[in-house]
Amino acid sequence: MHSSNDNLPARRRLLGAMASAAGAAALGIGAREAIAQPATPPGAPAPEELFASARLRDYKTRRSSSWDRTGGNGDAVPVDPGKTATLLDITGAGVVTHLWFTINSPDPMHLKNLVLRAWWDGEANPSIESPIGDFFGLGLGEYYTYQSALVAVAPIKALNAYFKMPFASAARLTVTNEGTIRTDDLYFAIDYVTLPQLPSDLGRFHAQYHQAAPCKGWTDNWTNEYAPDINGKKNLNGEGNYVFLEATGRGHFVGVTHAVLQNQDQWFGEGDDMIFIDGDALPTINGTGTEDYYNGAWDFGGTAFANLHQGAPYIVDPERIGGRYCLFRWHTESPITFEKSIRVTIEHGHGNHRADNFYSTAFWYQTEPHAAFPALPRPEARVPRVLRVGGAGAAAPES
Repeated sequence: MHSSNDNLPARRRLLGAMASAAGAAALGIGAREAIAQPATPPGAPAPEELFASARLRDYKTRRSSSWDRTGGNGDAVPVDPGKTATLLDITGAGVVTHLWFTINSPDPMHLKNLVLRAWWDGEANPSIESPIGDFFGLGLGEYYTYQSALVAVAPIKALNAYFKMPFASAARLTVTNEGTIRTDDLYFAIDYVTLPQLPSDLGRFHAQYHQAAPCKGWTDNWTNEYAPDINGKKNLNGEGNYVFLEATGRGHFVGVTHAVLQNQDQWFGEGDDMIFIDGDALPTINGTGTEDYYNGAWDFGGTAFANLHQGAPYIVDPERIGGRYCLFRWHTESPITFEKSIRVTIEHGHGNHRADNFYSTAFWYQTEPHAAFPALPRPEARVPRVLRVGGAGAAAPES
């Protein structure tokens, strides 16, 4: 009789032989496959990605920031009520590549009261006009941390945007305090590059704020979106939809930040996205639900998330009166193009049956001149607050 330990060396030799045979077979197959592959043709260009990081640049890198011109440590500027801080004001061709802010203010709603604006190439009307919070996805006036491909909020209260913003002859960026409380410290850095000239086929960057507080729902029965009167509602042409963007010219839609304050219980987001391109009477692009547009599913499961292209990074008290959501979607994988016009909309509930508060900033590129933006709502109207609403007879927003 032999103990089991007596067989260990033999087993090890057997396993080693089997592994060697398998390895040799694999190497043999690999060798045969390598031989079978066609050789790279002589003189074929190497892939560009081999060189992209090392390729030398012709532009000049610059920054406009709030650094202390005395050489001290007071690296911020105050912004009194009704006053404007100029962040960048230059002539020549170039591209703004990065915006960074952090703000020290006793105003609890400074993210809604400070307004970011930008003008390209000496235009009379701004191409960017948005409360600074909404531009960076903080559409309810509250800070939270998240990351995405184009906008990020880093600890603590650090606002970053990485949109490319070209200009051919001039660029001017400002922040205006439209509130009643002084902003003690506005820290900023605007990174940009200068160029001899721009290519001729570039659109200009635009960002526009919209809100509906509240949206105009048509029924008091919001407690069950599958009730017969609601589920049977038909909306094929987008009538009554919330509008993220209306633009004329040639360009492409890049994405949106979207904040929601619930005035009613239950799930707010049964509404479909509907995008109308170049005058189409029916949606050129039609979605299947709000969470689907933001590339989530099933009410997001009440769980906050943020990815490169889409997210719901802020969800508080979901599906209840006072519930708060901040959402974003970037179409960087395939910007939505238009030759003459675009209208980007979304339903507020199925067939627009709900009356929650929506706040959004849309981002796009287009040829100039752009259509004039509608006037911003008054600062006090931009402050999110729960409203007593019903359906068609909803109470008017607080004035």
